[in-house]
Amino acid sequence: MLRFFSLALLAAWLPAAPLLAQTPAPADTTARAVALPEATVTGYGQRLPLRRTAAAIGVLDARTIQQFNPAALTQAVNTLSGVRLEERATASYRLSIRGSTLRSPFGVRNVKVYYNGIPFTEAGGSTPLNLLDPGLIGRLEVLKGPAGSVYGAGTGGVARFGTPEVAAGTSRVAAGATVGSYGLRRATLTAETGSATSSVRAQYAHQELACYRQQSALRRDVFALDVRSVASPKTTLAAHLLYADINYQLPGGLTRAQFEANPRQARPGTATAPGTVAQQAFYASRTGLLGLTHEYRFSDKLELETTLYGSGTAIRTPYLVDYERNTGLGLGGRSVLSYRTALAGRVLRLQGGGEFQAGFTDGRSYANNGGTPGALRYNDEITTTTGFVFVQADYSLPADLLLTVAASYNRLRYGIARVSNAATQPNAYQFSRSFRPEVSPRVALLKEFNPSLSVYASVSTGFSPPTIEEIRPSDASLNGDLQAERGTSYEVGTRGSFFRERLRYEVNLFDFELRQTIVSSTTDQGIVVFRNTGRTHQRGLEAALSGWLWQQRVVTSEMSFTGPAGSNTTYRNEAIVGGLRAWASYAYNDFRFGRYPSGGTDLSGNRLTGSTPHTLSAGLELSERHGFYLSPNLSHQARVVLNDANTDTAPGYWVFGARGGWRRTLAGHIETDVYAGLDNATDRRYSLGNDLNAFGGRYFQPAPGRAWYAGAQLGWRW
Repeated sequence: MLRFFSLALLAAWLPAAPLLAQTPAPADTTARAVALPEATVTGYGQRLPLRRTAAAIGVLDARTIQQFNPAALTQAVNTLSGVRLEERATASYRLSIRGSTLRSPFGVRNVKVYYNGIPFTEAGGSTPLNLLDPGLIGRLEVLKGPAGSVYGAGTGGVARFGTPEVAAGTSRVAAGATVGSYGLRRATLTAETGSATSSVRAQYAHQELACYRQQSALRRDVFALDVRSVASPKTTLAAHLLYADINYQLPGGLTRAQFEANPRQARPGTATAPGTVAQQAFYASRTGLLGLTHEYRFSDKLELETTLYGSGTAIRTPYLVDYERNTGLGLGGRSVLSYRTALAGRVLRLQGGGEFQAGFTDGRSYANNGGTPGALRYNDEITTTTGFVFVQADYSLPADLLLTVAASYNRLRYGIARVSNAATQPNAYQFSRSFRPEVSPRVALLKEFNPSLSVYASVSTGFSPPTIEEIRPSDASLNGDLQAERGTSYEVGTRGSFFRERLRYEVNLFDFELRQTIVSSTTDQGIVVFRNTGRTHQRGLEAALSGWLWQQRVVTSEMSFTGPAGSNTTYRNEAIVGGLRAWASYAYNDFRFGRYPSGGTDLSGNRLTGSTPHTLSAGLELSERHGFYLSPNLSHQARVVLNDANTDTAPGYWVFGARGGWRRTLAGHIETDVYAGLDNATDRRYSLGNDLNAFGGRYFQPAPGRAWYAGAQLGWRW
């Protein structure tokens, strides 16, 4: 009886400890807590451990982000298997999940992005990922493959960015600065305070970069404000404000000969067309986003969460031929009702809800006269409305099985009024396009054998309509024939751990069959246009592995128990204060065109343009109790095919880097972080963010060479 009471007391004491204790040891021995905490994911609307989630989800936390250069997200995001973040120009991001960048000549396409639960992807389908400063990101969840059951239209996946949470009962102010190669200058200011019922966090980040390439300078200012309050035992309110002012130059693509001769040059002019320097090509925008979230808990079983948002943006983009000036407004919201009950004595979770977005853009295109607008080419007023409703059920079956069934119903409509033609074409200046409603189901089944092993299988479908930039490219055409992509994904995977959870692994296999695949090409004037192909087969394997090679621990608490026979057992809770941790992620992609006739040539079976068969990211994380740390890393990408015919490729590369420093809290209040790092240590020449099917072979967007950075952050916590 005494032993039973002791174990019950231990079970009540352990959840507050930093690590979980193991099974009690034999008499007169000491048991240590060595298990590592497991990530909890919210991507499918349920707060479940990753091992109980029947989907491929990559989780990026602040600890991983802090292992890399604070000026860019690229390296940190690319530690997730099957996920690639590229930069064509400084801060001109392209994000792909389990696919090529066929549809992403600039910006982010076919991937739905959320910021603190707010729809960040615009109603027209594009995502201005360049607005997010790395310092704002405290967490990223990536749902790989079609996730239409919860997030509407899309076949690429979902990325959920979140700002850092504020610890209850603390207040903090901090300032940081970073300098580095190619004129890097960066400064951040942070102030936050939190209590048991509320929190406020404000952050400002300023970054400048002179240029690695000619015509590639950057200036970005970002301000973010996050407020959260528990208004009553049943009501929680949150507000998120984001403002970004960004301006970066566009160097343009190079031919192979130009790339090999001088990768730092901008696209040169020709006898018939000026280059990007003469045309002063750049991208500049000012954007504001405000989102409000209301959570109401009717009971322990029933909860409603509603988010409303509004945004406004002004964009200026002179390029080789045209000078675009766009002003846009957006609004929308998302509401989810969650219910938890029991059916036949087992847990049943139900969700239902919807999302709506609307956008209006006044888009004007002028002739580009060396970086200033010339004669008006056309003026369009664009309206977009899109929305979906969804339902999802998660049911715990016997034998530790978890069944998920979900579906969504999606609608989308574009309207374009070319008002510059209204006087000359009164009956033909309006263009509209509605895509037929689609139902996107998802079914998944997970089996948990024990806390160290689970396997899952899923089938999901999705459809991805073309974005407004694909229907309305910069050559003044309106592509009324472009169709939505539709696809089905089949997936199996497993997660688990070894050696008392000191080593974690994840492996999954997928087969994604896509129809009406949208591909891009670039004209001689640098304008990207789009068309549908037949089918593509996207099959692959993703694997991730991480574990402790050595741990440095300290005892945080200790309890001893005497058994019925007088035997003694001591339980010690230990916190990890240092050690050596290794991690690696790998993806194998066999992405190929199915039926694809093109200009009398059969391209069936060719590798998907912009795809690579192998990617690898790996590194070490070394830290010790006095605060010193070192994080060496490597990244590998095999060759990339650059055109549909597979006749041109970009060579593969290995890139090495490291960040090290000293991070410690002094006197319980002063937070310090002094660091330095090196990227592309071997000065490898490679292209990151290639232009696909580019006219004249201008595929290459050279990445920076060897670059150093150093900085410090000082804070006061009370």
